[in-house]
Amino acid sequence: MWIRKEGLLTVIYIFDICIKRTGYSIGTLCPMALPSVKAIAETPNLASIPSSYIFTTSDDSDDVAAAADAAPHRVEVSIPTIDFSLLTTGTSHQRSKVVNELGKACHDWGFFMVINHGVGEGLMKEMVEICREFFDLKEEEKREYETKHVLDPIRYGTSFNPKMEEVFFWRDYLKVLVHPKFHSPPKPTRFREILEEYSKRIREMARELVRGISESLGLEAYNLEKAAELESSSTLFAANLYPPCPQPQFARGLPPHSDQCLLTVLLQNHVSGLQILHDHQWLTVNPVPNALLVNTADQLEIMSNGKYKSVLHRAMVNDKATRISIAMAIGPSSQTLVAPLPELLHKHNNPPLFKTIKYKDYMEMLQSNKLERKSCLDRLRLL
Repeated sequence: MWIRKEGLLTVIYIFDICIKRTGYSIGTLCPMALPSVKAIAETPNLASIPSSYIFTTSDDSDDVAAAADAAPHRVEVSIPTIDFSLLTTGTSHQRSKVVNELGKACHDWGFFMVINHGVGEGLMKEMVEICREFFDLKEEEKREYETKHVLDPIRYGTSFNPKMEEVFFWRDYLKVLVHPKFHSPPKPTRFREILEEYSKRIREMARELVRGISESLGLEAYNLEKAAELESSSTLFAANLYPPCPQPQFARGLPPHSDQCLLTVLLQNHVSGLQILHDHQWLTVNPVPNALLVNTADQLEIMSNGKYKSVLHRAMVNDKATRISIAMAIGPSSQTLVAPLPELLHKHNNPPLFKTIKYKDYMEMLQSNKLERKSCLDRLRLL
């Protein structure tokens, strides 16, 4: 039975009572009944959010970000910028300079902006708009893609993993596996066409970046790409919707976390909300027209043996505008055994800092648990 919009707050109130009396999450009690955040946000005269979306602790409560208490949380900065055209068509001197810039950005920040990347501005706008159209579909149409297994090729849902959460995130999502086999929901019209072209362009760009990153580690350009088996890369498209929230000070879009893959390529609409943890401060990264954001992720930290760390980031919400972010998670092949690159261990005579793990197992471990900082990566540390 589908819940009418005007009854949503009553339903959430009942769920809240169930949680308080049983100690279980909504997802555990009734995993398919959790309404979308979009539906809640569109409830008439919504002045406050349900208690099941209210966080009472700060992200800065743990040691890694404790120093942030003394500084503003919404500092605006310019992160490193990489001119992709110089990496691919520049002179040998220009390419060498960009490779050095890539290495510094990966080592010091874990985030960088890419300009002149060759992905058409029109295609990027179409991708954002068609994702908006997907989230505007009727609830019953979107719920066709609610699935039980975390590795299903098309998944729609809310929060991150409601079955494991006591408090939920102010976020709806669509996740689609686009490589090595391409998948797509049939609606909206043109979604498949736009997604297929966009994912192709992003993967081409990502492979060139990986080659530059490999060189920045002192390796041959194709070493990292071959070790990760990027020809069969497990590439996940994730569209995130963060509707306006009447009490943004109490809600979270996504908590501090690192990404599961090798590199994540991010496209945003015009609404800010992404923050990264840099030098113990949460820094706001504002959208830049026709630019793409890239962050290093857990598999790169493993393969670089800790030289290039995956950096914590989070999603904030606001009370005025809907934010849409579109992530393309470029991972190794699902069957790749991910481990520190032997060339780096031998070159520097260093011991491995991480256990070996199959990428498919890592994805399943992360998607099946709570989204908490680097909790999955920490399980693999040897030293």
